[in-house]
Amino acid sequence: MHSSNHRLRDMEQHHPLLSAGGDVESGSLAAGVMVGGAHVDHTAGNRTLWFIQDSCGMVCASMTWFLVLYAEFVVNFVMLLPAKNFWYSLLNGAIFNALAILALASHLRTMLSDPGAVPKGNATKEYMERLQLKPGEVIYKCPKCCSIKPERAHHCSICKRCIRKMDHHCPWVNNCVGEKNQRFFVLFTMYIALISAHALGLSGMHFFTCIKVQWNECSEFSPGVSVLLLIFLCLEAILFLTFTVVMFGTQIHSICNDETEIERLKNEKPTWERRTRWDGMKAVFGGPPSLLWCNPFTGLRLRRLKLLTQTRRPGSEFSI
Repeated sequence: MHSSNHRLRDMEQHHPLLSAGGDVESGSLAAGVMVGGAHVDHTAGNRTLWFIQDSCGMVCASMTWFLVLYAEFVVNFVMLLPAKNFWYSLLNGAIFNALAILALASHLRTMLSDPGAVPKGNATKEYMERLQLKPGEVIYKCPKCCSIKPERAHHCSICKRCIRKMDHHCPWVNNCVGEKNQRFFVLFTMYIALISAHALGLSGMHFFTCIKVQWNECSEFSPGVSVLLLIFLCLEAILFLTFTVVMFGTQIHSICNDETEIERLKNEKPTWERRTRWDGMKAVFGGPPSLLWCNPFTGLRLRRLKLLTQTRRPGSEFSI
């Protein structure tokens, strides 16, 4: 029968596997509280908001917001407000702005939610002893973040953490897409695709209408400025629509097949029992099918966001 010291050496030398049942929730997350969750950092004793300090990711996330707000400006001030049909402007304005708010909310939830980070530096002798491993039972240790690595977890070099069911790291949301924020990423791609398609439709209607009348009657801007703004909006909408439709399709495919993008690219043979399609969808979106699946505000507790006096931490994520 092996001693605890022997088990620890085995872990350090061979990096074996932690079974799916060996979830390390008792260690909590070194990143603290997720937005909308009550996951308290038992180790550090403080509450934090997940955010990755990556310059490329922050630039890409800012560009995403800028482009969505640009589309809002063109749709509202170039196309809808100058329109003579009040109900046309009201209906399309309400739909477009509602979808844009949902898209930006989904983006924030994806970016500021912990994707499923494994506790950092928990592969210690004391923690190993608390696991009460059976003789011959082995686990994985990540040599990069010194954490016990659960099954289907992968290390992200940008987040500098092991992420449960990591699908990929997306710079446009400045975060990994993993077990706990995949739902918000799917909603983000869906709503961006919808507002892109809506913007293309409105642009086509606006061009068609303005061709029949004088351009000066179609917008408060000059014809040249209006055309340039609309052309840039159409190019943006086509690119966003193409990208988000592809991403939405791949995410739904991964959820239904219970296989992350990393596992598919690495052609990893499943060592876990795969869920059925509906079980996979319910696991990601929570509960049986309902309108709540489309709500990015589900589970958000605003009182968590009032904790703004925490000190900054070194590393790729910090508390606010």
